[in-house]
Parts: sequence; C-alpha cells; structure tokens
Amino acid sequence: MERIVTTEVEEHIGERIRLQGWLHNLRRLGGIAFAVLRDGWGEVQIVVESEALATLDGAEAKLESLVEVVGRPRREAQAPNGIEIGEATFRVIEAIREPLPVSIHKATLTASLPTLLDHAVTANRQPARRAIFRLAAGVMAAFRTTLNQHGFTEIQTPKLVASATEGGANVFALDYFGGTAYLAQSPQFYKQIMVGLFERVYEVGPVFRAEPHDTTRHSNEYVSLDVEMGFIDDHTTVMALLCELLHAIFAHLAAQFSRELALLAVDLPTVPAQIPQLHFAEAQQLILARHGVDVRGEPDLSPQDERWLGAWAQEEYGSDFLFVTGYPMVKRPFYTHPQPSDPRYSNSFDLLFRGTEMVTGGQRLHRYPDYLAALAAAGLPTAPFESYLEAFRYGMPPHGGFAIGLERLLMQLTGASNLRLVTLFPRDQSRLSP
Repeated sequence: MERIVTTEVEEHIGERIRLQGWLHNLRRLGGIAFAVLRDGWGEVQIVVESEALATLDGAEAKLESLVEVVGRPRREAQAPNGIEIGEATFRVIEAIREPLPVSIHKATLTASLPTLLDHAVTANRQPARRAIFRLAAGVMAAFRTTLNQHGFTEIQTPKLVASATEGGANVFALDYFGGTAYLAQSPQFYKQIMVGLFERVYEVGPVFRAEPHDTTRHSNEYVSLDVEMGFIDDHTTVMALLCELLHAIFAHLAAQFSRELALLAVDLPTVPAQIPQLHFAEAQQLILARHGVDVRGEPDLSPQDERWLGAWAQEEYGSDFLFVTGYPMVKRPFYTHPQPSDPRYSNSFDLLFRGTEMVTGGQRLHRYPDYLAALAAAGLPTAPFESYLEAFRYGMPPHGGFAIGLERLLMQLTGASNLRLVTLFPRDQSRLSP
C-alpha cells in the first residue's frame, strides 16, 4: 500500500489508505481518542479506538512522535476539513517521550516572540506558522513563472563583493584571504550588467544590510525579488510590469493556496488596473493638508507618512496600493535617472502596500558619461566601479527595475505585527541562531 499525503485523503473516501507523519494532537474521551496527524502538506483527524490507543500508550508516544496510520477515510461534518480516518491502526515509527519546548498543537501560538524565535526549529512546525512559509514559496513560484513567460532569464549573482560603495546601506565586512570582502547589499550592479546579456533578468536571493535597526519592519538579512529590464521608455514601463506581476502573484495564491489563506485569515488584495500614484512633492503637500504636519524639505517618507498615504489611497480609491514617484535625487543611489523636467527629483518610485513600503524601483542611468558625472557629483572614485562601468562604456539600453522585499510582502499580506514572524530564521542585531 503506497503512502498518500493528507491533501489526497479526500480522493480516497471509503478506501484503505496509509499515512505517515507527526502526532500533532491527541484528545482522549473515555475509551477512544481523537488524534491529528500532520504531514508536510496538512492535517487530518483520526478516530483512535482502544487497540490503536494501546499502541501509542505502549510506546509512550507523546506529541510529535512519528507515526504511520492505516485506516479508512470517511466524511464527518464535525471533523476538521469535514473528513476523519476510522478503523485506524497505528505504528510508532519514532516515539518522542519529552514535552516540546513550545506548544504547537493549538490554533494560536501563545509563546512570546523571543521564545518563538529561540525555538523556531520547533515552532515553525505549527500549521499557521508553516502556512506563512508555504505562501512565501507560492510568491516566489509565481514571480518566477510570470517573468519567465515575459522572456526574463533567472540569474544568480555573487554575494561576496569587493566594493562597499554602492550606497544606501551599511555593509558587513569579512576577511577574504587576508583582504576585505563584503556581503552584497543587493544584486543591483550585477543585474544591470546582465541587461547587456539578456535584456530582461531577475533574481531571487538573500541580501544583507548592516543597518543597526531595531524595528518591527527591518532585518539584516532578507529575501529580495529583483527585476531589471532593458529598452524601457522610463520608470513607468517598469511600474506597469510590477502591476502585472503583483496581479499574477495574488491570483496564484488564490488558486493554489486556499487552505493557507483561510488558516491565516488572509484578505487578498485586489490589484487595480491602474494603481493610484502621487509624486513625492504632492505626497508631502497632501500630508500637510490632511494632517497639518509639514514634511516639505524632507528627502524621504517616514513610516508614519507611509501609513497616512496608505490610508488616503484606501479612502480615495479603495486601493491597498499606492505608487509614490519622483523621490529626491539626494535620497536615491547615484545610478538613478533624474526626472527630465526637474532634475532635483528622480525617475523612481516606491510602492506602498497597506501603508508600508514594499517595493523600490526606477529608471537607471545608461550612458557612460552620465555615470562619470554622477560618481563625481557623489564624491565617489571611479576605480572601485571599473567592472560595472565597463557595461555602460560599450553600450547599454535605457533600463530600469525594482526589488520586492519578500518578508515585507508577507508581513503586510498576513497582518503580522513583526517582520520576524514571517521570516523563517530571522537575523537581526541580537540573533544569529537558530
């Protein structure tokens, strides 16, 4: 008898089946009990009668013991998912005889955040925790599939780099055979270079920021979904692709991850055909008019500014999304293309999702002389950038791209209160383990 998994049980009503997994829960009611078996896909309830219960008791099998169950599924309205396994026999594959460091058998984890993170190896087995990371896998799969359909090529760029001068964040330095190397802040330089090979590229990978943040929305290592494309008109070409990509991602989650979405009570957003947008200067004027806070002259938006703007987009357009365009050049990296009509501002954007920045992108410079001028204006030497500049010396098309923070997306999607709750094994100032 071949093993089936929990998501296949409904296809075998009335048949004899074999399941393997973890003993997720066990409730005793007199001579019988109700067990829940969990495998890598889901959970199913099992009616445990006296003989099967004796098998578990004889092995002293506590929760998280590995078990094999042979039984016959039947429909039962009172059971989770409307199905339970009857006529069940148990075989204990590996008995666990000690209590867990974190209780994971209830629908909601009650442990504190530090305890959850300290014991993430076990805590992440809890179905709601696991559902978050299955959604993460769904986002990455839809990201790849959609871009592949648009002629993009997936790349993997170095995470050990020679230069710490990209700008925009602090970097982690490390010894590299007696010299100094750095963990990559982003694949930005490399993905631009690769536009010269493939025109359209993307990468899914970790990035490292040595910023001493201690906030609910930052971490020092996260997954970045990066895109770069050539022969664009300007940053609006990139924004249009981003809209289409987000629509595809959420449609994929709706079609393939209904269980996880229901378990987490996720309200999937609708991506408008035209996401509303505000120029940075207009956004600052709006904040002044609505909230009496004068942020004019500030080169960036604060988290509170983003929340106010997100609320405005919801009130005015019923949109969970808002593009803020034209950030000041002083706040954007040197490779950012200035706004032709007013070079104080840039052809760049942030996408706010439910009041939090989730995506940053824009048009890049593409002419070699412009790069020399931009580096000089920023007070940066050209020597560390020679390999990067070579791409532009020998012809690069107008291009641009963006980066989606995977964990930021999941945080806003699930309504999590802290980015660490949607990160598999978070890394911050005080955490390098597990």
